[in-house]
Amino acid sequence: MDEADVFIPLSYEDLQRKIQAIFRHESQKDTAMFPGAYDDREFWERVQDRNTHTARRLDKLGFPQYYAMEAFVLERGGS
Repeated sequence: MDEADVFIPLSYEDLQRKIQAIFRHESQKDTAMFPGAYDDREFWERVQDRNTHTARRLDKLGFPQYYAMEAFVLERGGS
């Protein structure tokens, strides 16, 4: 979150729509391709937890309160 350039607020409905899109995308439906160490959650569970946790952290920093928040890092140009 410290490196994020853009935050996109998500309502409960937005997050549910995102999870449904994950279910429709066969390669992301179950386990994450690169789950990291010791994380047995399904990909959609990780997305839900990450996005709601990001929103709670930003709320504690004084940002407007949202159900969930997607964080993006913008691509940096070379040299």
